[in-house]
Formats: sequence, structure tokens, C-alpha cells
Amino acid sequence: MFLFRLTTTLLLAATCSLFMTAVISTETAVTCDDSFNVHRLSCDIGVISVQAALYGRADNETCSAGRPQEQLANTDCFQEGTVDILRRRCDGKKVCELNMNTVRTTDPCNGIYKYLETNYTCLPAIHFATCEHSLAHLHCDEGQVIFVYGADYGRRDMTTCSYKRPASQIENVHCTRHTSKVADSCNGKNSCTIRASNSVFGDPCGGTYKYLEVAYVCECKSLKGHCAVSVF
Repeated sequence: MFLFRLTTTLLLAATCSLFMTAVISTETAVTCDDSFNVHRLSCDIGVISVQAALYGRADNETCSAGRPQEQLANTDCFQEGTVDILRRRCDGKKVCELNMNTVRTTDPCNGIYKYLETNYTCLPAIHFATCEHSLAHLHCDEGQVIFVYGADYGRRDMTTCSYKRPASQIENVHCTRHTSKVADSCNGKNSCTIRASNSVFGDPCGGTYKYLEVAYVCECKSLKGHCAVSVF
């Protein structure tokens, strides 16, 4: 298991609602609507949790340089379901990059120059990758239970789980499948083991050597007592 240890340790007492209280930072990313542009979310510390997303236009200033007024006039223009796309693709990751073509599913206002704006927070989490055919182990201290922020099965880079693998098995870095199976299996448990395999998650890209990437935190089992929550 390849474990990324965060540098911050948080000790929370009383209710221990880590998901709500231990926010490291709030960020906004804006990308103008051109096919070659890439929308990028990243966290130096923690993992991404998308709060809101807009594809369309909400004002006449954003991404307005060089644009005629008629392309900026409609400021009540938005595509339904944009935030769901961003959450599926980005929640629980340290870095998330999306081509605008991925997000643009409809044209909510013909003739208006649009942009993508995402508001997200960087949340403390345990973040690791488990190579295909291996077991992923999620574990919390006594009195704590697992809460999974996000999990993906596939490949997003050529370095993770690449040892002694031929180039043909690691060159496809656009192979990823968001999965809720880790959360379904592990949330609310003190420890959990799940296999990183096609039999569990399906095969998003045949011939590519894959890995399971997971981000989770340990929350207090009961809100009535006191416990210390550690983020590694």
C-alpha cells in the first residue's frame, strides 16, 4: 500500500464532526469555455471536496476579455447537473483535471460565452493507492470509524504501481472509474479490507495495470463522547 501521509495532525474533542469542522482551505477555480482548456482543482494538503459548480454565466465580467457585449448579456445561464459531474470526477483526489468537453453536456444559453467555476474545499484525509490484485486495508483507532470521501479504480499517471510493468500496461492515463463500493463496504466500520481487482470494480481499460485510489478519514463512533481524531 502506498500511503501519502499528510503533515497535519488534528485533535478534535466533543462532537468530533471532522467532515464539517476540519476544513483546511476553500478554493475557487475558473476556466473559460474553450475546448483546449483544462479545468484544474488541486490541494497541497488534504483532498478535494466539491461544494458548488457552475457551467454557464452568472456575471458579465468573468472570462469577458475580448468578447462582444452580446456574448456576455445573459447572466442567468447555467447547465443542470454540473456539480454532480465535478463531484464524481474530483471528490477525494489531491489533483483533478478535466477537459471542458467532459463537463459541457448541453448548451444552456446559445450564443453566450460560458465558463466553468468550481468552489471546493481541501479536507484532511488519509490518501493511498493499492495496486491491482492486492488488498486495500482501511483502519481507524479504537472508538473511531471509517468515512470514505472518494475512491477510483483505474490509472491516472504512469508512476503509481508501475514497478517492473511494461510501458504498454501503464501508458493509458485516462482510465479511471469512480466507485462507491469502497464507501458501501467500509463506512461506519473500524477497519475494512477490499481487493483492488476487476472482479470487484469492473475493468475500465483492458490491458492496463490498474490501482485503487482511496481517500478517507476516521470519525468518532459516537457523538456523545470524546475522542481524538488523527489525520496522518
